[in-house]
Amino acid sequence: MRIMIVDDHEVVRLGLNNLLARQPGWQVVAEAGTAADAIQRADEYEPDVVLMDIRLGHESGIEACREIVKAHPDTKVIMLTSFAQDELLFNAISAGAVGYVLKQVGNDDLIRAIKTVAQGNASLDPGVTGQVLAKLRESTRSEAFAGLSDRELKVLALITQGKTNKEIATSLYLGEGTIRNYVSNILEKMGLGNRAEATAYAVRHNLDDYLKPSE
Repeated sequence: MRIMIVDDHEVVRLGLNNLLARQPGWQVVAEAGTAADAIQRADEYEPDVVLMDIRLGHESGIEACREIVKAHPDTKVIMLTSFAQDELLFNAISAGAVGYVLKQVGNDDLIRAIKTVAQGNASLDPGVTGQVLAKLRESTRSEAFAGLSDRELKVLALITQGKTNKEIATSLYLGEGTIRNYVSNILEKMGLGNRAEATAYAVRHNLDDYLKPSE
């Protein structure tokens, strides 16, 4: 396995080099301390795996990752970082990184992450896996109820509680005819035939969880 190490701290590069060089069949073919050098050396050495610091001084390892993956789709990039931040994590994934490892990780875990991505799988540090799953759940819920207004979502929530149009109207301080219109719009937008189907759909897609952030 041909590996390139990208970090703006020479001591970090040295430590990683010593660690990886002890692995049978692994070779550190290049090192880089800047984004520009990383892109250039990826073109020159075409490594199988790149260990990329997410912050290279005033430069972004994420942008370097994007350029490397664009030019070399078979190269696997693992982002190394001290930060478990949502924005950095999802920007790195969007840039094509297949691994995200916190620098506090143990040597064995880092080796395992490299082996995982080399085999074509993704590797996320346990410290950020929960954030990814939460984001995916949020995205799924958003898609499930896309197109419904805040008022329609509230009406749907009350429908799932078994409320009648009259009871919903009283709860929201609206006319019963207005609620009938909301119910018709909800069913039409969601492609459902009746209130029972709407209730089942809302429960299946966890409407209560979807509404929690706005409560």
